[in-house]
Amino acid sequence: MGIENAHKLIVNCLPLNESERQAFAKAARDVPQKFVGDESRRGDMVWSASVPEELRAEATAVIGNFPAGDAGQYKRLEWLQTFSAGVDAYVRPGVLPHGVMITNATGAYGRSVAEHMFAMMWAVMKNFGRYGFNQREHRWQDEGSALSPEGGIALVIGTGDIGSHFGRLAQSVGMHTFGVRRHPEVRAEGIEKMYGFERLDALLPLADVVVMAVPRSPQTHHLLDAARLGKLKSTAVVINAGRGDAIDADALAVALREGRIHGAGLDVTEPEPLPAEHPLWGEPRCLITPHVAGGNHLEETSEQIIRIALHNVSRYAKQQELLNLVSR
Repeated sequence: MGIENAHKLIVNCLPLNESERQAFAKAARDVPQKFVGDESRRGDMVWSASVPEELRAEATAVIGNFPAGDAGQYKRLEWLQTFSAGVDAYVRPGVLPHGVMITNATGAYGRSVAEHMFAMMWAVMKNFGRYGFNQREHRWQDEGSALSPEGGIALVIGTGDIGSHFGRLAQSVGMHTFGVRRHPEVRAEGIEKMYGFERLDALLPLADVVVMAVPRSPQTHHLLDAARLGKLKSTAVVINAGRGDAIDADALAVALREGRIHGAGLDVTEPEPLPAEHPLWGEPRCLITPHVAGGNHLEETSEQIIRIALHNVSRYAKQQELLNLVSR
């Protein structure tokens, strides 16, 4: 880090209380720090950074998600710590100068997102989406066979913090858990057997539930396309709370309409928001939530985001390697 501590400036946008601010001030040691977050916004579901214009050109570090379009105003920036796990907006070519370090909040959202996905799995298995459609129509109608997770196979694609949390939940109700990741030699808690992506096509026909928790990348775009949806059992359930473009939404709509899979639960879509005319909106077999599995819906999530940022402020002040560093 080329700038001396005395000439650095951390702009901290977290909605901190007074004791937390004191902890951050202590962690920063001799690095100046400006607190611009509003504690009253602590309960907001999605935090955003509001950095005063006069601080943007001086900041060498920002804790918060400022609009990517404003990146050019941060002339001295050397480190960005986001509130979010996803950093797609900042790693696009030309947004931030080469050499700016980006760290994220990976590790804060696992429980929240996994529990949301787990709830979706149950709802789809028990046909709650279809019963919700019937309720709006004032229709008293049995929707037929339901499913149980016990003894089934959960195929977890993406076994980081979120996938691992989901795996533990799935095991708690008697499911077997198979994981798919780029480096299958790396184990993950909650996953019984781990495989590389080259085994995906062979694993899909075995899956009772397919759980998507992958980041956005060229390799994961439409990972679950029409051909792979065609490999699934007619009783299979698909859940996605990673990135919307990991599933071909049009192909999924066709598979659901034709009854080739039991149902789907989507917290993310391609695009977002899903266009009003898209057939998935009217599909009783599909449960859709508006990208809310993460956010700060659990107090634990907020506490974890703050903890990660606090550790990194301390490391920044000591010129140590930062945690959760995102390679660009």
